[in-house]
Amino acid sequence: VQLQAYGGGLVQAGDSLTLSCVASGRTFRSNVMGWFRQALGKEREFLAAIRWNSGRTNFTEAVKGRFTISRDNDKNTVYLRINDLKPEDTAVYYCALDPGTTIYRNPWNWNYWGQGTLVTVSS
Repeated sequence: VQLQAYGGGLVQAGDSLTLSCVASGRTFRSNVMGWFRQALGKEREFLAAIRWNSGRTNFTEAVKGRFTISRDNDKNTVYLRINDLKPEDTAVYYCALDPGTTIYRNPWNWNYWGQGTLVTVSS
């Protein structure tokens, strides 16, 4: 499984941004895909996940209402839409895939990772 995340960049506070993650290779139709982020000097934190088959989503409480996760089955792509960006959203954003159906918030439980895409929010 290979994951390619892209869409990051330098944005201003209040802007919106959509990150994309394309999965290739051996993908699992019953998998879960998720997004994490890691700010400088901080641990990697769970943001959101989506079950590939059902489309059901799960968010960490801190981003509910401002982040949206979605998928395009035909394109093997998962998206993370971030609205009203804040300077504290500055981080490297990672997508991840797990072939199971359980959504884990601990990054150690996820099997496959993309390379990360940097989002920098200026105030």
